[in-house]
Amino acid sequence: MSARGIKAFALVALLMAGAPAVFAASAPPLTEVKVIKVQSPACGLEDIADGQAQTQCNHGGPSIKVYVLEIGYGQNQPHSTLDGFEVNGIKKPVCAFNNGNLTECTPGHKSVGAVYIFDLAGKQEGTFTFSNTSINAPRNTLSTQLYIK
Repeated sequence: MSARGIKAFALVALLMAGAPAVFAASAPPLTEVKVIKVQSPACGLEDIADGQAQTQCNHGGPSIKVYVLEIGYGQNQPHSTLDGFEVNGIKKPVCAFNNGNLTECTPGHKSVGAVYIFDLAGKQEGTFTFSNTSINAPRNTLSTQLYIK
């Protein structure tokens, strides 16, 4: 009997014996990406509203950070730029709790997406863009952009 046949036989035997089967759900595709905050010494932390095309505050300065929320599961290497120049960031998983709030994941909670934090590393202003592609079907690509002044 092949390895595949043995695994299938073992699963059927477990089900017939009344043991619960454990199946992993597929990761949900990307459904949303958006810039949610911009932070700088000049302005502090600015919340970015849905559909907002540019920051309200003049963030100029050496340490601007951009926070992007991604709902669903995208590739590990999204494409992010400021005026066409690549910027690097870090990724932190986010979880949804019963009250609907999103927060950084703690052990035992299911991740629903990620927050990326980009340090613009001395760049002053420009158009920030972010895009990513789902890791599974339908392999859709979502993007967002914001002019940071």
